[in-house]
Amino acid sequence: MIGTQELVMIFGVVVLLFGASKLPELARSMGSSVGEFKKAQKESELNLREFEKSLKDPMAPKTKVQETAAKLGLDIRGKTDDQLLDEIQRSAEKPKEVSEP
Repeated sequence: MIGTQELVMIFGVVVLLFGASKLPELARSMGSSVGEFKKAQKESELNLREFEKSLKDPMAPKTKVQETAAKLGLDIRGKTDDQLLDEIQRSAEKPKEVSEP
C-alpha cells in the first residue's frame, strides 16, 4: 500500500512536470477517464450476464419462425426453420374444431 510520503512525492513530481496551472485540467481529464472506464465496465458486465443467461436458457426462441411455432404450442427443440415452417403450415391447414355452446 502506498504511504503518505510516497503520495506527497508523487504529487510533487506531478506539480513539477505539469505545473500548477495544468493540475485542474489534468484532474478533470482523469475524472472523466475513470467515469468512462466504469461505464464500459458496467456495460461489459451486463453483456456477460446476458450471455450467461442465454447459455442457461437455450430453448428461448430466436427467430420469427421459432417464436411463431412456440406461440402455436409446437415443440421447437432440435428442429430447423424449414421443419418448423412445415409444421406451422400443417397446423394452419387443419380444420379447427368448433365447440357448440
